[in-house]
Amino acid sequence: MIYTMTLNPSIDFIVEVADFEVGILNKIQKEAKFPGGKGINVSQVLKRLGTDNKALGFVGGFTGDYIVDSLKQRGIVTDFVEVQEDTRINIKLKTGQETEINGQGPTIQEPELTALLNKIDALTANDVLVLAGSIPQSLPVTIYETLASIATKKGAKVVADTTGEVLLNVLPNKPFLIKPNHHELGELFDVKIETVEEAVPYGKRLVEMGAQHVIVSMAGAGALLFSKDVALYANVPKGVLKNSVGAGDSVVAGFLSNYFRTGDVQQAFKYGVASGSATAFSPELCTQQEVEELLPQIKLTTM
Repeated sequence: MIYTMTLNPSIDFIVEVADFEVGILNKIQKEAKFPGGKGINVSQVLKRLGTDNKALGFVGGFTGDYIVDSLKQRGIVTDFVEVQEDTRINIKLKTGQETEINGQGPTIQEPELTALLNKIDALTANDVLVLAGSIPQSLPVTIYETLASIATKKGAKVVADTTGEVLLNVLPNKPFLIKPNHHELGELFDVKIETVEEAVPYGKRLVEMGAQHVIVSMAGAGALLFSKDVALYANVPKGVLKNSVGAGDSVVAGFLSNYFRTGDVQQAFKYGVASGSATAFSPELCTQQEVEELLPQIKLTTM
């Protein structure tokens, strides 16, 4: 079973207001709300690609109930730890340009954290744990390192889609997959990366530091895959950018969905790139049909 971890999920409340002005009454023209969080995005795309999974993390209050109900309606099994405070709401105000106001999220109490750790301790060698998204302020910054360590000792595969020191600290646990973008890769090594060629030595270094597979997304310039014996470049298919939210999460979901059907890393990489592009070319997260329509356009080149 693939388990996704969203420690600080949200309701993403999308609001469109024409000619927004501070200090007066503004009326909403269009609104929508969705369950949000990188791990939850991975769960949704996995399900859309036909791969069952279970969503883990913390939820609380009426906002937490909304997230659980929404995921269940999408056919996703959940096993969240319930906390005392409400799950946060993130506001995305669209008025010409987009403004985001993100909530902090609930305080996680020690018994609630213990309950989550117990769930990870029950994983087996047949399981995958996807760690993705922000860490609540009330949790130690080492929480991903702790979760990865427990899962690895149980024989489970770990996927880490995070950044900075949090990602570096997961590497000694030899994660199955990590997925920084080229900006995040540069920040790891305190360099600026703008081209595919500039990214190659640093992607290889992450493999040397412990990652089994590294996908570096380069936005419109394509993506790179690094493993022990291979470095590959994938082009981006043709399409019009409509939505960058969830594109990276779709790469992770597409890779995992295909890998656990085929066991072929290169095919999984192609499927991941097609999934990320399909989300970027769609108003919301990709569908299986959209992914498979783009797949023939993805070509791999050895670096």
